Amino acid sequence: MEIFKYMEQYDYEQLVFCQDKESGLKAIIAIHDTTLGPALGGTRMWMYESEEAAIEDALRLARGMTYKNAAAGLNLGGGKAVIIGDPRKDKNEAMFRAFGRFIQGLNGRYITAEDVGTTVADMDIIYEETDYVTGISPAFGSSGNPSPVTAYGVYRGMKAAAKEAFGSDSLEGKVIAVQGVGNVAYNLCRHLHEEGAKLIVTDINKEAVQRAVEEFGAKAVDPNDIYEVECDIFAPCALGGIINDETIPKLKAKVIAGAANNQLKEARHGDMIHELGIVYAPDYVINAGGVINVADELYGYNRERAMKKVEQIYNNIEKVFEIAKRDNIPTYKAADRLAEERIEKMRKSRSQFLQNGQHILSRRRSR
Repeated sequence: MEIFKYMEQYDYEQLVFCQDKESGLKAIIAIHDTTLGPALGGTRMWMYESEEAAIEDALRLARGMTYKNAAAGLNLGGGKAVIIGDPRKDKNEAMFRAFGRFIQGLNGRYITAEDVGTTVADMDIIYEETDYVTGISPAFGSSGNPSPVTAYGVYRGMKAAAKEAFGSDSLEGKVIAVQGVGNVAYNLCRHLHEEGAKLIVTDINKEAVQRAVEEFGAKAVDPNDIYEVECDIFAPCALGGIINDETIPKLKAKVIAGAANNQLKEARHGDMIHELGIVYAPDYVINAGGVINVADELYGYNRERAMKKVEQIYNNIEKVFEIAKRDNIPTYKAADRLAEERIEKMRKSRSQFLQNGQHILSRRRSR
C-alpha cells in the first residue's frame, strides 16, 4: 500500500501508529480533516486480516466521519481509530490506558468514542488518561445510551423525506417497512407508531420482532420478503450494502430512509434509485443523531440542547434535496456536496483571514 499516495489522493492530514509492547496495543489513528474543528470519530477493535487492512479501514472511516460531521453542522473534523485484536479476549486495562495516553499526546486533534468492538467501559478507562473521549459513563457527565437519540434523528429525517415524496411530512397512515428491530430501530418504531404509521418489521431476532408486533401492532415478515412488501417508506436499520442489484428491482417504496450505515452497496446504486424516482435520504446525514449527541458532551452535556441540534436533521435532509435539484444530481452525491461546500467555505474564510492579517502586519512593518 502506497500510504502517502493514498493520503494525498483524499487529502488526509495525519496517520498515527501506536504500539505498547506490555499491553499488546497495536492501534492506528487516522485524522482526515480538521478544517471545521478537532477530528471526532470512534475507536474500532477488530481482528483484521492484515495490518494493511487495518490501515485502510481507519483511513476510510476517518474520511467518512469528516463528511458526517460536516453535513451534521458540527464544528468538528473527521477521524477514526482502530485497535488490532479480538475484542472478546485481547482487551485489558493497560491497553486502553496506553491508548488514552497516545490520544492525549495529540493535544486535542483527535477525540475518540466507542465503536464496533469497544464499549462504554473501555471509554471510561481511556478517560483515566485523557479528556479527549466521549461516550463515557453518565456518572462522568456522558450522554448515555445514544440509540434513542439516533432514532429520533432518523425519525425527523424520515419526515423531511416524506415531505419531499408526498408533499406532506405527516407519517400518519403511511406504511413503513423497517428492516431490523435493534435498539435504534425499536425506538424509531415507537416514534412512528405514536404518529399513527403502519409498521411492517423484520429481523433475524424473533424476540425483537415479537416485541414490535405486541407493542406497536406491527406486521412481521420474513427477512427475505421485506424488500417486496407494499409500502410507502423502506427503512433499512440493519446491515449495510442492502441497496443493490438484487434488491432494487424488488422495492415498491417511494422513499428510502433508515438508520443503517453504508446502505448503498456501490455508488452506482444511488444512481439507479435516483433514476427510478425513489427519494433517498443519505444514511450518514439521517443517522447523525448519535454523533451530534456525543459531540454535545464537549460543551458539558445538556440533553435539551443536544436534542434541538438533532431536530435539525430535518433541515439537513431538506438541504440535501435542494442541492440535488440545484445541481441535478442524485441525493447521495448531494450529501457529499453539502459537506464539501461547508468545508470549502471555512477554508476560504480562514485563508482570507490570514491574508488580512498578513496585510495588516506588512503595513505596520512599513511604518
